[in-house]
Amino acid sequence: MVTVRYFAAARAAAGLPSECVDIGDDANATVADALDAIAARHGVALHKVLGACSFLVDSVAVRDRAMPLRHGAELDVLPPFAGG
Repeated sequence: MVTVRYFAAARAAAGLPSECVDIGDDANATVADALDAIAARHGVALHKVLGACSFLVDSVAVRDRAMPLRHGAELDVLPPFAGG
C-alpha cells in the first residue's frame, strides 16, 4: 500500500484529498504502476490531469516514473500551480 495525496486540480479530478492504493506484493512496483492504478480508479478526468503533473515520493521529486515504489511510501500528485 502507498498513500497518494492529491493537490489542486488533481484533488478535484479524484474527488478526494488522499487515498491508499494497493500496489500489490510486487517488489518491483513503480510510480507508473501507482499512477496507472489511480487513473483506472478515477477515470478520464484524473488521467488528463496526471499528464501535466509532477510527483513527489516521500517529499523527493520524481523524474522517472519507473522509479521503484516501496510499500508505505507517500506519493504526492502536484498539478502545475499558478500564483504570485
